[in-house]
Amino acid sequence: MIPRKVILDVDPGIDDALALTIALFEPRIEVVAVTAVGGSVSPEQATRNVQTVIENLDPPRWPRVGSATVPERPLPADNCHLYGADGLGNSDFATSELHHLHTAAKVIGDEIRAAPEEVTLVALGPLTNVAGALRRDPSLTAQVGQLVIMGGALAEGGNVTPAAEFNLYCDPFSARDVFRQPATMTLIPLDVTRQVAMTFGDLDRLPPESTKAGRFLRRILPFAFRTHRQEYGLEGIYLHDTVALVAAMHPELFVTERMAVDVETHGELTTGAIVCDRRRVPQWRHNMYVATKVDAAGVMDVVLRGVTAAASSN
Repeated sequence: MIPRKVILDVDPGIDDALALTIALFEPRIEVVAVTAVGGSVSPEQATRNVQTVIENLDPPRWPRVGSATVPERPLPADNCHLYGADGLGNSDFATSELHHLHTAAKVIGDEIRAAPEEVTLVALGPLTNVAGALRRDPSLTAQVGQLVIMGGALAEGGNVTPAAEFNLYCDPFSARDVFRQPATMTLIPLDVTRQVAMTFGDLDRLPPESTKAGRFLRRILPFAFRTHRQEYGLEGIYLHDTVALVAAMHPELFVTERMAVDVETHGELTTGAIVCDRRRVPQWRHNMYVATKVDAAGVMDVVLRGVTAAASSN
């Protein structure tokens, strides 16, 4: 089986780091690029964290790295309260920073043009880079194979405001630009990601510290467990971005519905919220598939098998 080409656009974040750990060692996909975007941490920290994750895991094939750019509008929020000042649990990893990196938007464009209709772009952070790549080259809309987006909330409340999910709230203008493109899109909202949580028991099932993946994950994940307990009273952690990665790898674990979706950009109380045209006679075109149900046990099985495979590779 020929591996499917994937670009991961991430704002690491402990959750994104876990997703990267799985993806970089998954034989059914080829991660051709990892691009950084500001969100959970600043653009500069996101770029550094991408390099940190790849360097510590040392996968058999290193992907291209695209650097995050400073968005036109300042980021209105971050997730440092959940993931630490550095986004990786204040773990203070030593990293050999790469210089003269291409921007994320350029790397996304290069890789999609190099393999038209063969690349799945998995967006796990704000959609700043995706919108930027499409603005640079509008022809990419027809060339990207599939776009999987972690973002939004349907019936669920938001996780940064009562109405808005974090990724879309951080850059609703880019989200609207992307949502209005005629590309094949699947949205993975909080309604399904909140059904999947890693428990303390799962933490005990991580690979041993004698492996690179085990050592890395055991260093960063306990911080997220502590903050989720402090912030939300949870005895576990949500894996929003990792769930979206699994959706790209194993769509059979999800039920999706075709919907007409847009993003609010200026509402005093609703900026970043998604709005679906559910009128009896909808006036908007159906522009994406939205995940509505998930096999939570199946997703966690993929996650745990993924980290085990990552550990066995080095």
